[in-house]
Amino acid sequence: MEPSAWAALAIVFALGAMSPGPSLAVVLRNTMAGGRSQGIYTGIGHGIGFGIYAFLAALGIATALSANEHVEQVLRWGGVVILLWLGTTFLRHAMAQKGGEQDQDDQHAPSDRIGFIQGFSIALLNPKIMAWMLALYSPFIEADFPMETLIGMGLLGMSIDGAWYVTVATVLTTGDRAEKLKSNAHLIDGAMGVLMFMFAYILVSGF
Repeated sequence: MEPSAWAALAIVFALGAMSPGPSLAVVLRNTMAGGRSQGIYTGIGHGIGFGIYAFLAALGIATALSANEHVEQVLRWGGVVILLWLGTTFLRHAMAQKGGEQDQDDQHAPSDRIGFIQGFSIALLNPKIMAWMLALYSPFIEADFPMETLIGMGLLGMSIDGAWYVTVATVLTTGDRAEKLKSNAHLIDGAMGVLMFMFAYILVSGF
């Protein structure tokens, strides 16, 4: 891929990591329950899980593209539908959570190993990640990509995702930043909802 494509893909990975969802909830919960160490291990586990997911998704999409020339159009239109669904979901959450809802499942043992396993598991089981992959990841992939490029995509996703959640865990362990972030969750959701609609428009205009 061209350097500009790698840069655009890095932005996609960063936006995906920063968007609110189950992954962020787990990192927040483990950081507040088990402290900085458990939060960092949760972030590392999530990054590794996401990297594996990114590689497998790239491999699967490339294989599908090579098998049928119409797969690309199906993936892109499917991505538009998913983006519209995500945008609607984020905006509805923003309005519903305006008062600030708290996650009540805070009873995690302060174990770094448990944090790592939870981070790794949520990365592989989070449906939002699959939706994000289909919506924004597939346009970067071509049928003739060599294996090293696909591995590079996985490593890029792993690095960006892991770095973001480790940073979140580190920053949140000082002061009352965790509470401030949770209190502004509706603003983040609202911004992400608008971004989803913008990305959907970009995909449609590219046809």
